Amino acid sequence: MISLAGRDILHGWGKFVFTGVGLGLLIGVTLTMAGVYRGMIDDAQVLIDNSGADLWVVQKDTLGPYAESSSLYEDIYRGIAIMPGVAQAVNVTYFTMQVRHGERDVRSMAVGIVPGEAGQPGWPPYLVAGRQITRSHYEAVADIATGFKLGDRIKIRRNHYTVVGLTRRMVSSNGDPMVFIPLKDAQEAQFLKDNDAIVQNRRRTAENPNFNRPGVPGLLEAVIASQSGNPYVNAVLVSIKPGYTAEQVAEPIRRWKRLTVYTRAQMESILIEKLIATAAKQIGMFLVILALVSAAIVAFIIYTLTLGKIREIAVLKLIGTRNRTIAVMIMQQAIGLGLIGFAVGKIAATFWAPIFPKYVLLLPGDSLRGFVAVVIICALASVLAIRAALKVDPAEAIGG
Repeated sequence: MISLAGRDILHGWGKFVFTGVGLGLLIGVTLTMAGVYRGMIDDAQVLIDNSGADLWVVQKDTLGPYAESSSLYEDIYRGIAIMPGVAQAVNVTYFTMQVRHGERDVRSMAVGIVPGEAGQPGWPPYLVAGRQITRSHYEAVADIATGFKLGDRIKIRRNHYTVVGLTRRMVSSNGDPMVFIPLKDAQEAQFLKDNDAIVQNRRRTAENPNFNRPGVPGLLEAVIASQSGNPYVNAVLVSIKPGYTAEQVAEPIRRWKRLTVYTRAQMESILIEKLIATAAKQIGMFLVILALVSAAIVAFIIYTLTLGKIREIAVLKLIGTRNRTIAVMIMQQAIGLGLIGFAVGKIAATFWAPIFPKYVLLLPGDSLRGFVAVVIICALASVLAIRAALKVDPAEAIGG
């Protein structure tokens, strides 16, 4: 049996292919938007997983350390470390800033970690090059998304750091790559004032009679020294011992230490439902609108292509071609156009996804749903086109 759809496509293959490519680019954009949405969710989950923590101990009545500011005294981890079921309790700081490298700035999340043995909470779980931080000052481990290389000298506030290790997929909930530095350096950088502010603060302190008493030597120096340091951290990351549940360990800390403690499930809820909720909804709404627009354009293209062949369809009807054969031809062309468009869109999305500054996660499930949607839309559009084609009056169409 002669394939009318194939013959017709071969007759105008250039137009058909270019239409499929244009449709494919539109489908590719839709798949990419779905990947951006998935990537935002994955960034939040990766942040939690890579922290290596089972519990997050933060300032009471806050959603810290990722969603809100949290401040704890740095020595509070000692009391947490001896609580029942606690395997490790480690201080950590988080703050987002511009990290300077040469003539360019890289927006990053600086993470202050305690130098020690690899594998403790807060540390990057693995490296793709170099080594972990071993010194108490001026070393850094950076995510490869920063563009830094081993041996690079980067500037954080007033201090310079040497990149000694590189990691991958260590990002904040906003997708900013992480740079790990020693905790003491991070504490200084987080609240570091400029030189003029320091001088003015010391002058004001010296002019305060409560701090500069003639009969109390050393008081002024002690006050200035306390103002110069930063004894705070943003959170204490806790890993629990085998045989304990997260709530069994968290409840005594909440009760006796008067602090807020979040489990992994609670922290994931905070990140997804509160921190990135608005951005995720905005991307989701844009994805829905883009999908509807894509569906309308697909239907319009198929309908227009069919109306462009009215005379050919009229001739087929005059020579006795059955309506069913004409309908199958239109249906085959519509499905073929959709398959070409989906193939082009999937390939395009796969190739340009790594170029995006945000992480784009293309899940096979989303691709499968997109494929099914394209086939259904093409089938429905072809039905409308078939109804219009079968109503054509051959004599009137040829005569016009």
